[in-house]
Amino acid sequence: MQDKISLLAAFERFSEHWAPRIVASYNGDDIRIVKVEGEFVWHTHDDTDDFFLVLDGTLDIELRDRTVTLEPGELFVVPRGVEHRPVARHGEVKMLNIEPGGTHNVGEGSPQHAPVQA
Repeated sequence: MQDKISLLAAFERFSEHWAPRIVASYNGDDIRIVKVEGEFVWHTHDDTDDFFLVLDGTLDIELRDRTVTLEPGELFVVPRGVEHRPVARHGEVKMLNIEPGGTHNVGEGSPQHAPVQA
């Protein structure tokens, strides 16, 4: 059994953007925190939905037909197979993602980021 996890302390341990950190596992899924700034690339996930929960900052999730803007405490799930691009236009965003264990943070044309333990 794990001890409680301080997300604030976990965020203080790294500064890299678009490089998720695993903070816990839940039923085989990774609970990850990530700092983002600027634009990611347009991409899809064929085998999984993409879960975004904004903790600090404002994040746009661009879809081909609309943009969903998330403020702190708001979440959005991009269904599998839907092309999207996360964008942090107004400075750094801190967020929490849930992904199947072992999933790499990959977008077409972007570097692969294997998540690491926070």
